[in-house]
Amino acid sequence: MKRSKALRSADEKIDRERLYAPLEAVRLAKDTTSTKFDATVEVAMRLGVDPRKADQMVRGTVNLPHGTGKTARVLVFATGDRAAAAEAAGADIVGSDELIDEVSKGRLDFDAVVATPDLMGKVGRLGRVLGPRGLMPNPKTGTVTPDVAKAVTDIKGGKIEFRVDKHSNLHFIIGKVSFGEQQLVENYAAALDEILRLKPSAAKGRYIKKAAVTTTMGPSIPLDSNRTRNLLAEDDAV
Repeated sequence: MKRSKALRSADEKIDRERLYAPLEAVRLAKDTTSTKFDATVEVAMRLGVDPRKADQMVRGTVNLPHGTGKTARVLVFATGDRAAAAEAAGADIVGSDELIDEVSKGRLDFDAVVATPDLMGKVGRLGRVLGPRGLMPNPKTGTVTPDVAKAVTDIKGGKIEFRVDKHSNLHFIIGKVSFGEQQLVENYAAALDEILRLKPSAAKGRYIKKAAVTTTMGPSIPLDSNRTRNLLAEDDAV
């Protein structure tokens, strides 16, 4: 596939034989972005787990200290006082039976879904619609809860969810190109700590095999996944 001149120029700035320290990686990511809009900064990892085995699934959430730079649209399945609480907390879409029917027919104008436990019997039928998009509510990620107001506040405040896919890859957002270097590194550190905490005991060998930082339409920058402490230091400062 033919690459644009801007992408080829950006790629030339990256030493493919190096593994960059987190601070250097985000600095290079910002420097190699050529989009006119405020691009998203993401991290991709290859984990040493077998997600086909239940005891090696890696899935969780983390509140990024500086948010994601994006205001998520949150849909909440709730009724009565809980629906009112969700609306007061800033939920964008709130409803129950009628809303479930709309989603089943293809409504997808939202970024996150929260549900109360009493409605999960009905919401569970949306698995084929929400599941492939990573939007299915789950108690493990705090999106099936009676306290929907807190869940909405957390998501709006920069809470992200991550889940290893069937190829053992894991992706998560750490902010926008407009963020400062320190903000991006601190967001990465928060996510990394949680991913390390969730390492399955059944996983053998190296846990994080590869990692890279990239921006929307930008080149991939190899990241030193062995660096788990002192992340704001330059390579030669460690």
